[in-house]
Amino acid sequence: MKREPTVAEGMELRVIEKTDEELRMEIAGEDHTFMNVLKGALLETAGVAAATYDVNPEQSGGQTDPILSVKTEAGTDPLDAVGDASRRVQDITDDFMAAFDAAA
Repeated sequence: MKREPTVAEGMELRVIEKTDEELRMEIAGEDHTFMNVLKGALLETAGVAAATYDVNPEQSGGQTDPILSVKTEAGTDPLDAVGDASRRVQDITDDFMAAFDAAA
């Protein structure tokens, strides 16, 4: 299943391939910093069996934007898992900002 890119707050996402339990998504303009955080949150998300990403253009036919790959257990939609992980990243960031502001 292929979809057109979705732009939200400056981030461009493109689903490359999706099944009931697997997802490959391009996340334009991001680097290891963001991708490692997202991958870590995915690996802590219930129902996620595996999560990884690739940004190596030599091994990816010239691709330079990261490709996120997610595999989930039966009954967990991989797009829902990415949404849950993204919200977790946002919650952690909000908690950090609140603690930082309180300490400043």
